[in-house]
Amino acid sequence: MADLSEFVSVHLDSGHPGVGTLVLSRPPTNAMTRQVYREIEQAAAEVSNREDVAAVVLFGGHEIFSAGDDVPQLRTLTTSEAESWVRVHRAAVDAVAAIPKPTVAAITGYALGAGLTLALAADWRVSGDNVKFGATEILAGLVPGSDGMARLARVAGASRAKELVFSGRFIDAEEALALGLIDEMVAPDDVYDAAAGWARRFLDGPRDALAAAKAGINSVFEAVFAAGQDGADDVDPCGR
Repeated sequence: MADLSEFVSVHLDSGHPGVGTLVLSRPPTNAMTRQVYREIEQAAAEVSNREDVAAVVLFGGHEIFSAGDDVPQLRTLTTSEAESWVRVHRAAVDAVAAIPKPTVAAITGYALGAGLTLALAADWRVSGDNVKFGATEILAGLVPGSDGMARLARVAGASRAKELVFSGRFIDAEEALALGLIDEMVAPDDVYDAAAGWARRFLDGPRDALAAAKAGINSVFEAVFAAGQDGADDVDPCGR
């Protein structure tokens, strides 16, 4: 069995005390697999429980946040394996969204498909001005995750989310900012520091109150999402 920390790790930066960084590192594109999703869920639990972490940055490195699911691997799966993929994907994204601390995604390069969904699970998103975003699954003939579509619709509105999902087109950072997919656009070299700056704003806040406030806001989204779910979690991402 592969090392559970092969692709995802948690780091503390002496330059940003109190900020924990959840790092995704699966070169060259940080494409996600069932193992990666399991590691993300484990890392989310770690930062949630660590007393020395008051806020969290999600980071894929200086080149790319994530190009989404590992499509070649996904296409090799049986139906039952694909259903497992859906479950671990949803568990990982939910675990990130439920981290009881402020979270900021530091986005470089590309945030596509499931990579965009992961970024949308953070409380805020900071990106370089050269980043490309997209709900691109349909370009490969795949079904976008229901959780990703719901998060995209919550941010951009149902009409615009449909246009992005149906077309699979790339959008640049300026359009992403206008749509609310990101909260700040900076120079590419400044992405991590800008995201850590967002996180540092909340380091001295009352942790229990922040956690309760975040859970309360998230519960509103989850209730709406659950009401419209109707078994969507069982959809095969390969479209079978």
